[in-house]
Amino acid sequence: MAVTEAGSTHLLGTAFEKVFKSHFKSLHSYAYTIVKDDMAAEEMVQNVFCKIWERKGQLDIETSLTAYLYRAVYNESLNYIKHQKVKMAYQAHATYQMNQQHTETASKKILLGDLEQNLRKAMSELPEQCRTIFQMSRFEELKYQEIANKLGISIKTVENQMGKALKLLRSKLVDFLPLLLIILTNL
Repeated sequence: MAVTEAGSTHLLGTAFEKVFKSHFKSLHSYAYTIVKDDMAAEEMVQNVFCKIWERKGQLDIETSLTAYLYRAVYNESLNYIKHQKVKMAYQAHATYQMNQQHTETASKKILLGDLEQNLRKAMSELPEQCRTIFQMSRFEELKYQEIANKLGISIKTVENQMGKALKLLRSKLVDFLPLLLIILTNL
């Protein structure tokens, strides 16, 4: 009497179910001793049985079925632990990167605040006309000719006063120049 494929699948399914029911609890307990998590242990055992079912026609067990199942659960559990370690390392790295970016941003804000404060102080020490011309040029973005027209002075005076202002500011802010370059290149 020939067994049809549907019949052999049914017989295989019945045998599979019997093995699953008879070994599940002990395999679950064994997996729990390795992964220390009830849900993960259950998942390990289910993964092993799913892999067995998927390879039901190609599976060749040379040892006892029980030994094979325990070894498969052991390997599955170790793979799970390795995967958890990789996830934890990635999370730690991502957290570190976020903290670094936050620290860098906070440091930049502090340094920019210091720079701004020192710039204001240095500008307050400029002669009045020199400061006015510098502010009109750099903050109002006026051209030298427009500044000369507004203040009723020659363009040459504007150029001289700007040169004087830049020279004085450079000397007052010399400690901040490397910092300013770093900040401006990272923006």
